[in-house]
Amino acid sequence: MPIPGADTASILSRDASTTGARSTYSKGPVFALDTFSSKDFIAKEFIESLSENAIPISRRSGPGSQQAFDPKPLIRTFEHALSRLGALSEELESRENELSASVRRAESQHNQNVESLGKKLEQAIENFHQLDSSLNGGVSDSGDQDSGGNVAVRIGERLEELDRQRQRAQDAKFLIQCWLEVSEKGNISTLEDVRRLGGGDGKVRCAHIARQLLKISNRLDPEGTQINSSRNGNSVKRRPIAGQSRYPTREIIEKFLESLETDLLKQFDEFYRRQNFDGMRECAVALRDFNDGGSVMALFVNQHQFFIDRSQLITEEVAGDDETWDRLADPDTEPPGVEPSLQSLVDEVKLVVQEESFIIKRAFPYHDEVLVRFLQRVFQQSIQQRLEMVLDKANSRSSLAFLRSLQAARSYIAALVDDLKSHGLTEHPEPVSSQVASTLDQQLDDLFVPYFIGSSYIEREKKNLEELYSSLLFKFTIYHSRRRKMPTTYFQSLSQRGKELVASARDAYMERLDSADLPNSQKAILLRIAGLKDADSEKKEIEVTDEDGRLSLPNAKRMLKWLAEGVGRGLELNGGNETPKDVQALLNLLLSHMGEIYLETALDAASDHAATQESMTKSPPDLTHLNSLRTAISILHLLQTSTQTVLLPLANPNLTIRREIDKATTNSLSTLEAKISTIINRTIDAALAWVSRCLAQQKKTDFRPKDDEDALAAAMATETPACAAVTQFLTRVATQASAALDGRNLALFLSELARGLRSAVLEHLRKFSVSLAGGLVVSKDMTKYVDLVRGWPTGEELEPGAMDILVEVANLFVIGPEALRERLRGGGSESMELRQYVLKREDAGSVGVQAALSAV
Repeated sequence: MPIPGADTASILSRDASTTGARSTYSKGPVFALDTFSSKDFIAKEFIESLSENAIPISRRSGPGSQQAFDPKPLIRTFEHALSRLGALSEELESRENELSASVRRAESQHNQNVESLGKKLEQAIENFHQLDSSLNGGVSDSGDQDSGGNVAVRIGERLEELDRQRQRAQDAKFLIQCWLEVSEKGNISTLEDVRRLGGGDGKVRCAHIARQLLKISNRLDPEGTQINSSRNGNSVKRRPIAGQSRYPTREIIEKFLESLETDLLKQFDEFYRRQNFDGMRECAVALRDFNDGGSVMALFVNQHQFFIDRSQLITEEVAGDDETWDRLADPDTEPPGVEPSLQSLVDEVKLVVQEESFIIKRAFPYHDEVLVRFLQRVFQQSIQQRLEMVLDKANSRSSLAFLRSLQAARSYIAALVDDLKSHGLTEHPEPVSSQVASTLDQQLDDLFVPYFIGSSYIEREKKNLEELYSSLLFKFTIYHSRRRKMPTTYFQSLSQRGKELVASARDAYMERLDSADLPNSQKAILLRIAGLKDADSEKKEIEVTDEDGRLSLPNAKRMLKWLAEGVGRGLELNGGNETPKDVQALLNLLLSHMGEIYLETALDAASDHAATQESMTKSPPDLTHLNSLRTAISILHLLQTSTQTVLLPLANPNLTIRREIDKATTNSLSTLEAKISTIINRTIDAALAWVSRCLAQQKKTDFRPKDDEDALAAAMATETPACAAVTQFLTRVATQASAALDGRNLALFLSELARGLRSAVLEHLRKFSVSLAGGLVVSKDMTKYVDLVRGWPTGEELEPGAMDILVEVANLFVIGPEALRERLRGGGSESMELRQYVLKREDAGSVGVQAALSAV
């Protein structure tokens, strides 16, 4: 048997005998308590280690060297292990008993400590209760009550009461003494001494006593003792009436109060200049009795350096370069923002108010009142005066400059108010008090209320937009208001439409340009928008071109941009309950100019031009009016989108106005859409009318060529001249329509054109007799028509195979009698219609064809 392996050296011991010799097993496995207390101990592995080392080497060397199993080594190993485990169990039990005894001793000691600490705590609580009872006047050990703290408190309260009574008695004595002085001696020397030597507290006391003396004088000497003047100017005392003073007590006291107030105000000003906040506060407390502190608050505000400096600057003219003012008045440029001098003033106000509020809080017990007075002066004097100068300057430039300046100024000043609220001023870093917040809001409203009274604001917005729209559409209205003789082209027909509608807009615009109240700078901008020069405004006849009469998508976008700016400005400046009314007014203005003057005038001219093309006989119809449809549809789409997504939602708060706006918009858009449909229909009618004229040029011999092979080959080489004319014309029409229309509008137009072509060709074939060879010519023409329509983007608007009927009809002229019989066997109305074409065959009288017809 081998000795236990080295890999279990911590458990088993290796014998010192020679490798390969049989072990005598004099030593068993060696292990201690640490073996079983280890975290890595696993019972299964422990047993396996005991048995593994006891396996004979012969059993592990392979099948060739098997021997009989000898259990003795295993038995001895396990016996030794069991004996060793028993010894370890006894050792473990002994150690456990020792630890248990130690725990019991520790618990006993802990209980003793807790009991001792509890007794000490109870003793401390008892001592505390005794001390508390003695302080609160409880019964002491000697049996005395009202001892300790309560007695001391009551004694202190009593002493304070006696002191107050003593002070009131002294004040009463002093008051009587002062009254006797003023009534009997005519002076207040004692009060003057207190005022002179008493410091700040003395002045406060003097003011209080003088007020009381004045009340005594009003009660004891209501009429007052007058001082009569002699003829030589010397003052003499009037003999006093019984019960009255010999001296003018009221006058003396009032003069003393005036002098005291002047002295306090002077002292307050000196303290302010030296930044002595405690002294300022004493004077402010004393001056509170003088008209509720109005004099000291007025002194503080009026003497502030900010108002002294600004009073010299407030009369300065509003500066700024001409380029900035031109940008402000130009509707196509972004506004430059708030005017620099107003911006500088507002920025300075922010810093001054924040700094001064700190001084106000330290210098005045009633600091909120002083701060309110200071803010009112800042807004009502400095900011308001500068704001009025800026707006007057802007108004002298243009209506738009005024509106933009108003918006920028209100936005900037509103930001100032918000900053002051959030800073907190006297409440810093907390927000301002409700009184100060209300004052700031009220001052902001008061600044701009004059510009929003009634409908004054929205009238300014309407006036500005009317001027801009009239300028932009000026040449357009001039072009469309002039009469010309019988129009022969599209742009000549444009000049006849809309005369009555646009004449008033043109005349109003010219009167506005000639008006004396229109600033020169605004006049220059309007002339530039109108595409005129200064010299043109003096002319009675304005030169216009065909381009001026066309619709322009950029111009429509400019109109919407100007409107959007006005709407946004109105929401910021005049939002609230008036928003739906303002939106309605601006929308009506847009519908009037963009809808009626611009779109309707151009569409009416295009419609008339399309109508005149139906009667064209010598030349193909002029369809140049189609070019205006794409622009008109794009402008109409912009108008619809703007009203639906921007303007209508703003009117939601007022359902009545919302319905009115919705109705007006729907009516206007429906009118414009109907005019576009009319133009398209008239264009289709004109095109089909020319198709009919082209087909009318078809020769009878085209479908009955000569039997000569050369003539027949020539006829079969290409389509007939009538077919070529039709396809060329319709190709041009489709090209023009594709350039003017898109999407479903284009598909509808081409589908209607295709149906009209089909009807015209089918009707055309009924007029000719067709030979067998001519049937081949007809098939070639019909195939040309079908191929033409297939190349058009009709989409789903044209039913599939709509043009195949032309090929089927053409086949009727070339197929034999048997095939003809099968084709006509379907019966019904379709067969009856096809029979009419069969009768046009040259061999219609033959037996085969007649037999086929008899089957119908």
